[in-house]
Amino acid sequence: MNFPMSGQPKGLVLYIRLAACCAAIAFVTCLASSPAYALSEIKREELPSPVTPSTDDDVSPGGAIPMPDPVGTPPSTGQQPAAPDAAEPNIPSDGGSNRPRVDPEAPLPEVVYDLGKLPEPVRRMHDLIIEACKSGDIEKLRPLIGKGDSMTQLSLADIDGDAITFLKGLSGDPDGQEILAILEEVLSAGYVHVDAGTPQELYVWPYFFSLPLDKLDARQRVELFKIVTAGDFDDMKQFGAYIFYRVGITPAGEWTFFVAGD
Repeated sequence: MNFPMSGQPKGLVLYIRLAACCAAIAFVTCLASSPAYALSEIKREELPSPVTPSTDDDVSPGGAIPMPDPVGTPPSTGQQPAAPDAAEPNIPSDGGSNRPRVDPEAPLPEVVYDLGKLPEPVRRMHDLIIEACKSGDIEKLRPLIGKGDSMTQLSLADIDGDAITFLKGLSGDPDGQEILAILEEVLSAGYVHVDAGTPQELYVWPYFFSLPLDKLDARQRVELFKIVTAGDFDDMKQFGAYIFYRVGITPAGEWTFFVAGD
């Protein structure tokens, strides 16, 4: 460093230059000894605050935009949410007509084997389904299943695509003959007449649909084992009802469902 020292004593000039040199060395040493921080190591409060844009019109009285309620949380209204009406039953969208009908406290329903007691439209649909099953050609079910709003329900959930393709997918063989055998066996069992005199009136096969499994006698259990295995029977006893395939036909002869499950 050079300083204009004209007119100053030589000793003073030497002292000033020495002092300046020491100050420079001390400054460089201080810089070298200061630790370096990565951005991730800097405390949040050390970072500059983001610039919040301001507008002439505030959205809320405090001038800040209110945050929305967390996802899944009802909006804060200061009121408690209304409790569900305990008296309103939880009725499935299909009215529950294809669900097992088992009331351990009710008298056992009549089990009927005589197809001659069926209304003619019901008897005709029953026989047409049996005939299609015996043919071994699953395509013969297509006109009986129908389409659109009146199509036979084949699953408790919605199905995509063609009904016959769906049935083949349920079968253990590619041609759907196993599912035809199950359908024929179900319709060969006894039946029950449920909800007589109501819009939900149905004829349902097999009759296990409406009987408590722990009240089946030895003969009825043999009939059940034509449709399910002993292992299936044990599983269904834990559930409390027969939940394998069942068929429902209305008094007008409409084939309403062929489903399994609970």
